[in-house]
Amino acid sequence: MNRILHTAVLAACLLTSYALPSSAAHAADTYTAKVYANSLNVRSEPAASAAITGSLAGGAVVTVTDEQHGWLKVRAGSVSGWVAGYYLKRTSGAASAGTTSSANTTVKTSSASSGTAVVTASSLRIRGGPGTSYEVVGSLQSGNAVTILLRQNGWSRIRTAGGTVGWVSTQYLAGGSVPNISTASSNAQSGSVVRKSGTIRGKLIVVDPGHGGSDPGMLGTTYDTMEKDLTLQTSLYLRDYLTAKGARVELTRTRGDQKPALSRRVQIGTQLGADAFVSIHYNSSPKNVSGTLTFFYSELNDLRLARAIETRLGAGTGLRSNGLSFGNYHILRENPLPAALIELGFLSNPYDESIVRKAAYQRKAAQAVAEGLADYFNN
Repeated sequence: MNRILHTAVLAACLLTSYALPSSAAHAADTYTAKVYANSLNVRSEPAASAAITGSLAGGAVVTVTDEQHGWLKVRAGSVSGWVAGYYLKRTSGAASAGTTSSANTTVKTSSASSGTAVVTASSLRIRGGPGTSYEVVGSLQSGNAVTILLRQNGWSRIRTAGGTVGWVSTQYLAGGSVPNISTASSNAQSGSVVRKSGTIRGKLIVVDPGHGGSDPGMLGTTYDTMEKDLTLQTSLYLRDYLTAKGARVELTRTRGDQKPALSRRVQIGTQLGADAFVSIHYNSSPKNVSGTLTFFYSELNDLRLARAIETRLGAGTGLRSNGLSFGNYHILRENPLPAALIELGFLSNPYDESIVRKAAYQRKAAQAVAEGLADYFNN
């Protein structure tokens, strides 16, 4: 998901189809996070052009109180303001009021695994994230076997025999070795994490055009452009580019009146044993912001894919890249496949909307995403 970097407006954009499991679209709870940079500037507003009001040293632990379009509002002692969210990593599910900065907190994350473990507690709750503040999404009983996907700070991300993916306290699991990610076996349906290599030819890619049907997504503020139309057309271009590279492609929807449930979108990929999953969206914000943004959930499973795509988007689509952000969205969180959610421009920005509604931009963006996928499989 890890640090949480989702925006108020992006969350609103995804509210009808990508809602968070236990909170409103805009983050209401505070939590702690650790700085992963030598020095991190703190700014007065959530924008790279805003005035610098302070700085944080590498390893500092801060309290996060708000989130907007890839920026986090933090406080640490006498320092408070906005920082680029990519340089923070979440260290707790929630922070109590008055949590202060400490450089001693560390995040322990193990590699992904296709190993199994057995539940030792008589009853064990499955939660939507690695902490007791997250919503309960299921339960297990003593003796149930699960597949371990990730271990972090005393919590394990698991997949049940019935296909439920979530987090449980590691102390109530027995067994389940965690091999190095580079040697993990390839089996998407079993929930294992795979380091892809070789070539994109023959790979099966699931492309998810966001929204659809009764859910139009965001509406452009200048031309009333509907996001669901842009995502579908861009996804069709992406399918063509990927097919030309020799990949196999499955779309989660192919018409404007279709609106598959989130669980169904994820299920399509897992049932087919796909090699990667990409969800296409367009963004919105009350601020005068522009450009693309690429989201990932699992640093082990998704980050390399997201980075490969973001690199190609940043190389030139006509819009600037706002980089990578952690996104706690169902389509990523519940997905055992390497997955990324891509925002290809702000419909709230007149310039962006005038660009993204044109077929030329959609083709250019689709080609960049396709090249990023090819890079992911080639490296």
